[in-house]
Amino acid sequence: MATQPGNKREGSTSLPPDVRTSGRTAPRETDVRITGAELYLLPVRTRVPLKFGPETLTSVTCARVRVQVTDRKGRLAWGWGETPLSVQWAWPSELSYRERHESMIDFCRQLVPLVVKLDAWGHPIEVGHEIVETHVPVLRRRMNQNREPASRIPVLAALICLSPFDVALHDAYGMLHEVPTYQTYQRPWMNRDLSHYLEPSEDAAVEFHGKYPQDYFDQPPQSKLAAWHLVGGLDLLDRSELHDQPHDDLPVLLDDWITRDGLTCLKIKLRGNDAAWDYDRIVRVGRIALARGVRFLSVDFNCTVTDVTYVTGILDSLAAAEPAIYDLILYIEQPFPYDLERHRIDVRSISARKPLFMDESAHDWKQVRLGRGLGWTGVALKTCKTQTGALLSLCWAKAHGMAIMVQDLTNPMLAQVPHVLLASYAGTIMGVETNSMQFYPQASLPEAGIHPGIYARVGGQIDLSTIRGPGFGYHGAEAARSLPPPAASLIVPVSHVNR
Repeated sequence: MATQPGNKREGSTSLPPDVRTSGRTAPRETDVRITGAELYLLPVRTRVPLKFGPETLTSVTCARVRVQVTDRKGRLAWGWGETPLSVQWAWPSELSYRERHESMIDFCRQLVPLVVKLDAWGHPIEVGHEIVETHVPVLRRRMNQNREPASRIPVLAALICLSPFDVALHDAYGMLHEVPTYQTYQRPWMNRDLSHYLEPSEDAAVEFHGKYPQDYFDQPPQSKLAAWHLVGGLDLLDRSELHDQPHDDLPVLLDDWITRDGLTCLKIKLRGNDAAWDYDRIVRVGRIALARGVRFLSVDFNCTVTDVTYVTGILDSLAAAEPAIYDLILYIEQPFPYDLERHRIDVRSISARKPLFMDESAHDWKQVRLGRGLGWTGVALKTCKTQTGALLSLCWAKAHGMAIMVQDLTNPMLAQVPHVLLASYAGTIMGVETNSMQFYPQASLPEAGIHPGIYARVGGQIDLSTIRGPGFGYHGAEAARSLPPPAASLIVPVSHVNR
């Protein structure tokens, strides 16, 4: 019988021996493989609409996944992961939302047998890397076969579908060994160092041999983080715009949010195809920020810009006419299409003015390397691109002197925990973006009963002090809500597992 989440297991493994033979790593007793997976689909509606580039989000399906792992002794544990299937962000297209949404859910369903039948053993980074690099591309090619180009699932959408499985794998590993997962990103838990996964740029004096993710973490991790508030393209800025008030007591106007939550960091969503509107939006938000003592702004063009002069023109106009607002801008986020292979735009003229962060483009460390060569100076990490990929990108970027940010996918419920944990260890340029409390605060009430500090912003910060214990430290949040029947499920009997 599978060990239930949170139950103590007899004979739990302490720090494992470091077994190495002639450059190869012998199988470890701590290695695991996936032996079960359950997919749950949780619909969530927004309190107010959230604009993504040309599209608007009013609802989202969160994919919650439970993964079972076994070690070579046959001991079992379950772990949890969750990611919003943010269709508009992952798959911008003229294809209907329904078709894209259904394709992503189908991809999630197909991942259940893929990960369970995969006979791959190791640390979660090793197993996750194999799934990302080898097996998901095969599944994506198969599902895209005979589809019209617009209907083909892009890489970013596939990674979002995989991410709750990958997060759950990392959680299950920590649960099995009864240690916080972040303590296992080092020797002697991992079989391979970072040189197995990463290659340095030729122009950098960087060495990954003998290095592990923990070498690039903030130690100790931060227990409180500055919270970035998202100013969406449809968010209201003054009372003249206020017509329909949501039926709750939460703020609507930006000034009220700043006052209530003590906000010091604002991220401004822009259009990227209307320079006059974008400039005016930055100025309007900037003036509110100056009046209310906000310390930092960032601007996000959502991949809709095609010419660097669009961005430099706005920045130069701000520097000349609104220098105080210009000085508040801490960094610029992803103005250009996320396929860097097709859109190799030299962005040095922008990064000479302000730090420029990759977001959608940062699928993995290879894309980060390409971006660095084009002049990008920072990376915005997201757990929705997989925990494994986020960690490897973090290590590559920090080794090459790039700045780090951890960005939100409007993560509610369980998805918030690994998201803020990544930020606490990553050493970000400033805090973490967290905005689910703006757009669907009611969705997270069960989990907020366990971790109130990460679902509310107080004094401009979130508080991670309740996240503790093995795995990702959900500490009961994974069991805080009733779930619907699984949308897909498969468990392999342990007696059938080849060790």
